This record gives sequence, C-alpha cells and structure tokens, in this order.
Amino acid sequence: MPSPAPNRGLRRSDFVQVAKGGLGDGHNSFAHSMAWFEGKIYVGSTRSNLCMLKHQTAYTDPALEVWPVDCPDTRDQLYANVDRRSQIWCYDPADGSWENVFKAPYVTGIDGTQVSRDIGYRSMEVFHGSATEKPALYVSTWAPGRAPGGGLILRTTDGKEFIPVTPHGITDGSFSTTRSLTSFNGKMHFAPTGQRDTKGKGDGGQQNFARPQIYASPAPEDGGWVIVNEPAFGDKGNLGIFTLATANNQLYAGTLNKEGLQIWATDGELLHKPGSRPANDEEATYYRWRKICDKGAGRGPLNQAVASMTEFKGALYVGTGIQGGGNDRVNNVGPAAAEVLRVNADDSVDVIVGDRDDDAPDGREPLSGLTSGFGHFFNGYMWTMTEHDGWLYVGTYDWAITLRWAKLSRMPDKVQALMSRVGLEQVVEADGGADLWRTADGENWVPVCKQGFKNPYNWGIRNLVSTPIGLFVGTANVFGPTVAMKTENGWEYKDNPDGGLEVWLGHCDPEPGR
Repeated sequence: MPSPAPNRGLRRSDFVQVAKGGLGDGHNSFAHSMAWFEGKIYVGSTRSNLCMLKHQTAYTDPALEVWPVDCPDTRDQLYANVDRRSQIWCYDPADGSWENVFKAPYVTGIDGTQVSRDIGYRSMEVFHGSATEKPALYVSTWAPGRAPGGGLILRTTDGKEFIPVTPHGITDGSFSTTRSLTSFNGKMHFAPTGQRDTKGKGDGGQQNFARPQIYASPAPEDGGWVIVNEPAFGDKGNLGIFTLATANNQLYAGTLNKEGLQIWATDGELLHKPGSRPANDEEATYYRWRKICDKGAGRGPLNQAVASMTEFKGALYVGTGIQGGGNDRVNNVGPAAAEVLRVNADDSVDVIVGDRDDDAPDGREPLSGLTSGFGHFFNGYMWTMTEHDGWLYVGTYDWAITLRWAKLSRMPDKVQALMSRVGLEQVVEADGGADLWRTADGENWVPVCKQGFKNPYNWGIRNLVSTPIGLFVGTANVFGPTVAMKTENGWEYKDNPDGGLEVWLGHCDPEPGR
C-alpha cells in the first residue's frame, strides 16, 4: 500500500490571487522566473512575447486569421514604440504589497538606437558562492538582438540593487540568455540558449538553439566559468540543453533533439582525474556524464525536448514538450501533447503520463493510466514542476485559447473534428487555460485546476515555487494589454483586463491528527 500523503494537498479553493493584469501592465506577459529570497517572492517578467513572435521568421506565416494582440507592423516600430524593459517585482507577504524593485535600463544598440538591455528575466537561483558572505539571488537576463551584447547574470544581496556580475554573453556574447541557473556541488551552472543575431535584425535568432553546453563557476562574480560537458554530449542532434536539475546528489541535463530528447546525468566527477594528462585544458573541466535515455525515451520526435525536471521521493520527474507550443511548424513535428517521465535511482525510465502509438518502439502503458497532456490534446508542455509539502505539482502550457483566432481549415484533422462536434467556445470554456495537477506517490494524479484559474488567457503555468507560506504559481499570459475580439464590424482590438501575467498563492492547513 502506498504511504499516505502528509496532508490532503492543495485544492483550487486553497488558492488566492495575489497579482493580475501583468502587475498593472499587460505587456508583462510571462512570470518567466520566480524565487523565494529572504522571506519574499521575486518575479522576473518577460514582456510583449506575442509581439516578439510576430516578427520572428518562424512565425511570419501563422495559421491565424488575425494576430491575437495589437502589435506594431514592423520590427523597427516594435523597437521604437513598445517599452520592452523587463521588470523584477517583489511580493511581501507581511502586508500583501508588491514593489517594482528593478527595471531594465535603456542602452545604445548596435544600430545606434536606444533599446532595452533586457527583454526578459528567464531564471532565478538563490546561491551561496565562494565570493559572498551569505546567499544571494542571481537572475539571468535575456538580451534583444539589437542590444550591444548577450545575456548577463545579475546579483542582489538586499533585494533592491541588481548588479551585473558577468560580462555580456558571459563568454563571447554569442548567446542572448541562459536557461536553468542551478546550484550543484558548490557551483552555479547554466546552459546558454538563443543564438544571437549579430546583425541586429532579430531578437536572439533561434531562441532555443545555441551551443549545447553547460557552464559552471563557484563564484559568478569572479568569473572562472568553465564548460563541463563535451559539446552536445558528442551528438550533433542535441541542438540545445533545455533544463538542468539535481536529484540523488547528481546533476541532470535534458536536451532538445529532433529525433527525441536525451537525458544525461553526472555526479560531478571530472572526466580526467588530477595527475592525468588530458588532451587539452578544456577537456580537463568536463564532468563524467552518462546517458540515461535518448530518442524521446521511446516516443521519438514527439518528445522533442525536456521542458521541466524536479526531484521527488528519490526519483527525477521529467516533463516533455515540442517547441512552438507543442507544434514545431519549422521542423514539422507535432502537434502532440506532452508526457511526464520518471528517472529512477537505477537509471531506468518509466512513462508516468503519456502514450505510445502502434509504430513506436516503446509501447509501454503509462503507470498513471493518463494519456499525454493529462488526457488533454492541447497541453503542449509540461512546463514546470516542483515538490510542495509532500506532493508533486505539475503545471502545463495549453494552446486551446489560440483557436479563437485560428484558421480552422489549417488546423490538424483531429482539431477540426473536435471543433465541428463540440464547438470552439465550448472547448475553450471547458478546458481553455493551463492545468495544474498533483500527486502524492508519482503515479496517482488529481487535477487542481484545468482552466487557468478560471482565466483561459492564462495559457501557461510558467513557474511553481514552494515556500514556507505556501505554493506560489506564476502564469504566462500573453494576451494583453489588448486582444483581438470579433465584432459585427470584424476584428477589433480591445482592452483586456484578463491579459498579462498572474500570481497565485496556495495554502492549506494540515488536517486534524496530521
């Protein structure tokens, strides 16, 4: 018999909204990073995501009748007319107040115009390195294509002053941001992403592709960054390292690969021990890695990337996804819903939530009995996960709301059939908005909410942070400050009070006797 959970777990009714409408600015689209630091929650925003996507090559011919939000017609107008300076906000639970503690500065871009130095804050980590007297909060930045350099890492010791402690791009400025600031064995680790467009024509070029390597340093302030893995783990198919996480005293890395994700693990031991003679100095910094799985853990390209990972009860839980929201139109992968996998201490891999078609080499049934996407086709990512109070929580990305603006004739046959039988608004009303699910044992799951906290514009749960006062949930909501609505006169952009990121806090008291 499975052991009982320490409490009943969070229900939808246990959550209260502590921020909405992008914290007063609908351009604050993503709660892209969140961290608990010195008794407060910090939220880093990424701004105007849909306007950014509109002017990227991969999205120039979308299957949409109208762009969902009002955006400038050209990239030059976007830079000139939209304030894209990312923000960091702080919530004080003592009085329920929010404070905008940092806003990205303007800098002179490579074309001579003024641009935001940062358009997103993509990762946060509390880390006590060898150069600080106490733990500090570190934040990775996302630089636009016209900024004078790549992404930075910021540091604050007081929650007020956020100082760059690395050079642009950290090494040579060729990448725009980093993923997954992660502490392991006394060092900070990150994986770069976003190959920069050095001609200044875009916002970081291929957002998800960069050198597939992991950097580590015991003190980000002092530099000393070294590469700790062979490029792409020796497989050119690994186009990026999406996620880092620790479990069982090991560091895990999850990749994006067109043939299907890979998961790698290391205990941090150097590939060449002291006294040996490595082939070159860089190789002497590599950790000894082993491959846990490849080819999407048996699902192939439909498990294109690792979107999230976290430790829970002696195992590593892994959420998958296909870039582009579950439908990679550039590489013709998908659409497909995401899975939850489990990497056990012996390196075996279980399918927890998912499915396999008849042609897949791995036909295992999911241990939870739930098919991919927790049974919902539009859940394209298992976007974030964390343990809180003895339960594992998983938040999804759900693209159902985009059907409102879609050219249904260009949708997959499965979607067209659903629309003809059920109806667009009925689908949005029933299942529009991101899901939040929980489990006490890893295999038996219950939904906390399936409708974006009753806001279908909350198309993603982007961050989950466990704290002493409860579980914080930060959403991705790109449908502000205005949204396209169909009227008698056609499509019109109207103010959307439900657009912009939201933050929710869940808390429940232990049941009697616990």
